[in-house]
Amino acid sequence: MPTVPILMPQLGESIAEAIIIRLAVAVGDPVRADQEIIEVETNKAVMGVTTLCNGVVSELRVQEGVSYSVGSLLGLLEVTAEEVARTGVDTFESLEAKRSASQTECPARTEANLHFALDGDDDYEEAPAVVPSVKGLPVPTGTMGAHYISPRMRARMDDMGLREADISAVAGTGAGGRVTVEDLERFLAYLEAWPSTHASSMRLAVADAMRRSWTRPLATVGFPVVMDRLLEHRRTHSPKPGLTLYMLRAFALALAENPTTAGYLIGDKVVHPRSFDIGVAVQIDDGVLVPVMRKIDQKKLVDLISEYDDLVVRARRRRVTEEECSGGIATVTNFGTFGLTLGTPIPLPNETLILGIGAGVKKPVWSSQVEAFLPATVAEIFLTFDHRVVDGGGAGVLLSRVSELLQTPEAL
Repeated sequence: MPTVPILMPQLGESIAEAIIIRLAVAVGDPVRADQEIIEVETNKAVMGVTTLCNGVVSELRVQEGVSYSVGSLLGLLEVTAEEVARTGVDTFESLEAKRSASQTECPARTEANLHFALDGDDDYEEAPAVVPSVKGLPVPTGTMGAHYISPRMRARMDDMGLREADISAVAGTGAGGRVTVEDLERFLAYLEAWPSTHASSMRLAVADAMRRSWTRPLATVGFPVVMDRLLEHRRTHSPKPGLTLYMLRAFALALAENPTTAGYLIGDKVVHPRSFDIGVAVQIDDGVLVPVMRKIDQKKLVDLISEYDDLVVRARRRRVTEEECSGGIATVTNFGTFGLTLGTPIPLPNETLILGIGAGVKKPVWSSQVEAFLPATVAEIFLTFDHRVVDGGGAGVLLSRVSELLQTPEAL
């Protein structure tokens, strides 16, 4: 009977590999078209590899916990000739015949060859394991940081997949405190005795994003907000809108009034947003996902509740797509859910702004109506911004406007 290859699909425009985290089927299991048979983890989400047609799993060539590149041969399905004719899928045998013909015409491998035909693996015995493209190194605090990096040192770091931030704790013995290759080797040998764990792809993705974000001059401003009116408005709704949703809506309206504050500096141009799509930071195991809500300035808060709840729930389960996590112009993060009252959130590399809110605290607040201090729930909101695009004054005006909008929640 003919067989159909199970290949690692292209799971996103910028995704080149994925880790196998669960095999949902075994050899001999019957499967139907579009059935999820392998669960994989990228640096952004958990996704499923599905089948192209009905058949029976005849072979699996992968292991859980191992990363495979896009296009790798993961296994084979045994199918009927009728199913091949019905779906029009390419069989493994036909693809192998094309590969053999291509090799006969031109022995050298080209882009026209089968993606899963690997050098030195003409029998397709096993898909290649991929070394993660982003590597990190946990380091303890040191006394001196790296300054100038010599070409030899740079080459050694490239070989090991290290960044400048990874060696910031290495005490240099070279001229002017320069970190030498010997310093690095001694430091790595020293670390071998330390307990360590493997960094997940999510953790490495977050680390890489924060490294790139921190290449810009970032600043943070804060503002206190009395939350009583908002909390009262929230209690009148069922289901109750999330506090973060109020922030998203107020932030979007404030940005729509002054879109230049959400601009992005490219060379000598400030690129302005074409749509007010804002991400919401969702804490998951060993990382953060930021799914994006679209055109929030054009939708009422009550119309956003179900969309927001669905997006957050799927994000916590890592069931959002790469497309749902891209294209935002800013982010809102509610670190107050962890009891934190102060914070300096960092915007994503492709965003200029991030708005954070801390936990509400009971405080005496002056009331001009009764001319006395009254107890109120006050939360601090914080705006971190790219200082090349936004100045402190502009950030303060934007934050003040967000605060004003939160005081009239019924208008949101």
